[in-house]
Amino acid sequence: MGAKITVIGAGNVGATIAYNLSSSSKVSEIVVIDVNKQKVEGEVLDILQGTAFRDPIKIRGGEYADAAGSDIVIITAGVGRKPGQSRIDLTQTNVNILKSFAPEIAKYAPDSLYIMVANPVDVLTYVFTKISGIPEKQIIGSGTILDTARLRSTISEHFHIAQKSCHANVFGEHGDTQFVPWSQAKISGIYIDQIYDKLPECMKVEKLDYDEVEKHVRTSGGQIIANKGATFYAVATAVCRLCDMLLAAYDSVACVSTVLHGEYGIDDVALSVLTLIGPNGVKGRLEMPLTDEEHDKLVKSADALKDIISQIQI
Repeated sequence: MGAKITVIGAGNVGATIAYNLSSSSKVSEIVVIDVNKQKVEGEVLDILQGTAFRDPIKIRGGEYADAAGSDIVIITAGVGRKPGQSRIDLTQTNVNILKSFAPEIAKYAPDSLYIMVANPVDVLTYVFTKISGIPEKQIIGSGTILDTARLRSTISEHFHIAQKSCHANVFGEHGDTQFVPWSQAKISGIYIDQIYDKLPECMKVEKLDYDEVEKHVRTSGGQIIANKGATFYAVATAVCRLCDMLLAAYDSVACVSTVLHGEYGIDDVALSVLTLIGPNGVKGRLEMPLTDEEHDKLVKSADALKDIISQIQI
């Protein structure tokens, strides 16, 4: 018997997540919830008609009551970011949307694991933790898992080495104050700073420009939005990978957003650091050694998010 997953929000991101999940052998039931019932009906029918080539799976539109018994609830509902608009501009509007349904979904799915995807994801993860009544260990924001994927993709392209061999992460906010702890970035166990003279002659490359890489990672989402109006393929893939981690037999380490309680000297704000997650939700954070400069950047990111939270009505 596979997992039951509920997706709240049938926009580009929610629908793409539901579509990707429909191909997973770990999933046997998908429920899609949105205020736009006609859109849900269309998305569900379109996805369902493509599942004839796999083992039977149940896909349906529903109400919040239909989320009962879900192993995972994925929240994508919110207003999308427009070209040139920062994620922060979305904050109060999407907080209000979250507040409108959080009590309902919590009532029917109190034991589910929750993945927050809607933006600004760190603020909404924090707000949902505060207003839903769901235990913190069951709430995970997608955070910088997508930014980390973008980072590893960039490193992979530069060195012509498979992404699975590139171990680097994006910490902090899923937004402007994010940063890369380069002091701990590695390729197959070798620090990137030390790898250049260890590469075979046929693989010699110029040194990475860390500032340019971080700029690319930080702005590529906006570039995609400017070019095609929205981002959804990569984030859907990242969220489905998170689902795999939560449905696995063992815990995994991922750069996701959760509320910190003293780690790195930071308290009462959600942002992304290395986090141990698995079938029982959040086990805790793994404190990666940071340089003083990197630690200052993490604190700066936390302070920026706290400043935003102080300006909204929760």
